[in-house]
Amino acid sequence: MNEKLLSNRLHMVARYLPAKAYFADIGSDHAYLPCYVCSIDPTAFAIAGEINEGPFQSAKNQVKALNLTSQIEVVKGNGLEVIGNYPVRQIVIAGMGGGLIRSILDSGKDKLSKIERIIAQPNVDAHLVREWFSTHHFQLVSEQIVKEDGHIYEILIADNGDGLIGYQDLGKELLFGPHLLREKNEAFIEKWESEKNKRLRVIEQMKQARNINFEKIASFKQEVKEIEEVIEGAGDNTCP
Repeated sequence: MNEKLLSNRLHMVARYLPAKAYFADIGSDHAYLPCYVCSIDPTAFAIAGEINEGPFQSAKNQVKALNLTSQIEVVKGNGLEVIGNYPVRQIVIAGMGGGLIRSILDSGKDKLSKIERIIAQPNVDAHLVREWFSTHHFQLVSEQIVKEDGHIYEILIADNGDGLIGYQDLGKELLFGPHLLREKNEAFIEKWESEKNKRLRVIEQMKQARNINFEKIASFKQEVKEIEEVIEGAGDNTCP
């Protein structure tokens, strides 16, 4: 397996899969992640799930080309339905919006009773995934935030358990991430500086409206204040 085919964020995702993993990669595209994991761990097994015909065929070709057909099953289907009766223990959902990831998990709740770990990499709206974990018995055990090709990505790792363990200030930590708040690395600061500026631009635009929504403006101002408090405390390495 050519490691160059795998992005840095997917390398990080792979690190959170255990040895002898039996995982489903939902929206697997070309099956790069399953191929990488199974090529370095001959005891691993993966389901590469794809709903679209083009990527489904690409994944099948990739798996066959690398002689990994004994370890990787490429399955066409929607969301978690690709798990079927396979004894999957881990799930990866990467490269989608947080809303879509939440919808996939919600639609496939009946498939999750024996799942030990979910690794989610939302492109946006990571807070929606954290909220889902917190109310569906998946404990957020680790988070990473990385910058790649000009974009900033969050990776959330949740294990089956009490979804509310580890939160001290639920509202704030669902938005920013409890583990990310403790580290506040460079990518974290850059992301939230950008998010603050987006909100400031929206506030200015809303002030120009014919009918000004003062309640909505106040809400955005409160979010800006929260972001500023988090960013200003970036040097203390403590969770607010």
